[in-house]
This record gives sequence, C-alpha cells and structure tokens, in this order.
Amino acid sequence: MKPVEVGPELLELASRVAPSVVVVGTGKNVGKTVVVRALCDAAAHRAEITGLISIGRDGEAIDASDALAKPRLFLQSGMLVATAREAIPAHPASEILDASDLQTAAGPILYVRVRRRGFYELVGPPTASGMRRAIDRLFALGAQRVIVDGAVDRVAALAGAHDAVIVATGASNVTTLREAVQNVAALVHRLTIPPVDSNAPFVRVEGGLTPAAAAQFVAEREQRQIVVRDPTQIAIRGKAFAALRSRLDLRCERPLRVIACTVASIGRDRYFEPREFMESVAAEVGVPTFDVYCGTVQAA
Repeated sequence: MKPVEVGPELLELASRVAPSVVVVGTGKNVGKTVVVRALCDAAAHRAEITGLISIGRDGEAIDASDALAKPRLFLQSGMLVATAREAIPAHPASEILDASDLQTAAGPILYVRVRRRGFYELVGPPTASGMRRAIDRLFALGAQRVIVDGAVDRVAALAGAHDAVIVATGASNVTTLREAVQNVAALVHRLTIPPVDSNAPFVRVEGGLTPAAAAQFVAEREQRQIVVRDPTQIAIRGKAFAALRSRLDLRCERPLRVIACTVASIGRDRYFEPREFMESVAAEVGVPTFDVYCGTVQAA
C-alpha cells in the first residue's frame, strides 16, 4: 500500500489502454461518482478536452430511490457533455454544439460545452447502440478523452470496444467485508472472462447463460468452451459465479478490459477498516485497487 493521487493514477492506467474509460459499480453508493469526479479533475489538470456521458442517470442532488443526498458532478469549463435536453442546467451557461435523434425520458440527447464551471446532471441514451453513437460523437466534436459513468447491467454497450473499465465497490449493499470482497471479485472475473478460442471446440449460448443452463452444463461435465456474446450475458453472481468459473471454461465474443478497482470503506449503514478492505479486494481481483477517500493503492 502506498499513498497516491488517485485520479491521475487511474487516468494514467486508462491512457495505456484506450482514450475512453467507463466506471461501473457493484451497486449503489459505492463511490462511483467520486471516481468519475477524480478522473474529470485529473483530465482537466492535463488540459485534455474531456467528454462525459452516463449509462443511465447520474449527478442528481437527491437519490430518487431513497431521497438521500448524492455526490454531485462539478464540471470544469471546456468539458463536453452528452445529456438529455431537460437535464441541461439553466445556470451555468452551456454552449450547445449539436443535437441528436437519440431520445430519453428527459428529452433528446444534446452535446454541450461547459462554458462556466458548475454542477451538471447526466442522462444518457437508453440503448447500447445509442451509447456507442454518443461516445463516438463526443470524440468527433473534439474530445481527447471520454469518461463514462456506467452501470453494470448496461455495460454491454461497451463490450468488444476499446474502453478501459474501472470497477467501484464499497461498504453499501453488503453485511460483511467478506461479502463485499466476494461480490467485487465475482464481478471483475465475470467481466474479464477471456475471448473465445475459435480453434478449440465450443458451445455458443444464445441469449443469457442462466443458472439452470449452467447447472446443466456442469451436470453433463461439459469440457468445451461455453461462449456468450459478452460478459454481461452471464446471469450468475457472487459466490455462485466463483464456483461456476472453476467448473466451466467460460468465454465471450466481445471481451471487456478491467484495469482497476476502487473501494469506499464508508457506507450509509456500515464501515470497513480501509486498509484491510483495499488489501482484501486487491488480493482477489488481480488488478490495482485504489481507496479514493484515503488516497492509497494496493498492487494486484
């Protein structure tokens, strides 16, 4: 474990892989928005023209599900943002660069440049194809880097592309540290299943790999590769996935690239000892793990 500037370190790792980086969380309130803010600040410090978009809705002041306060997205001038028309703030002023035919519940997606720094809310396209189109448009409008505030259940939009992925986890939505570690390890291992080896025998699964289908493959002692389109089509989580991974050769056609994990040791109803949490996650996930609040990192 060593002290670091988390945002610059994460951005440097991402830069080695791709000009775009997506941050996904193991659940709600695990520090995902804090990681996105750190990446944005680091990119601004580099004087990079940065685009920002969300798979879903982020940056709102109040959580719609529990009416509690959420971390806000405070953006610097010069950033490019793709968001729904109704989410664009009246103040500070934004320069509208382009409009799209991508529709959301909050209106069409617009591309804007932040003219004066302030709080922004992100509402992204509802489809995978729309998300990829919006990311590509941000680059076309001059973004040198695109940061995506993601969601695990919709990260299929990025599968098979050249995006770096950061997985955030925390003390929320779990009862023990061990459960938190198992959950994030299973997610990272699921997102990073290797690509199919076309020179070896395989069975292609149409749609999702369900628990019932997986159990059938295990019962039949299947030795061939079990291939899904992308990692999000494996509908098995936590310890169940860890057990399945040891029994079947799971592969995908459109892989993802996880470069790091982050931990938030303070949840809304529990707390984990920061160093133990970070070191435990790092030992299981096989990628560098950062504590975004303490400013430390543990190598894989």
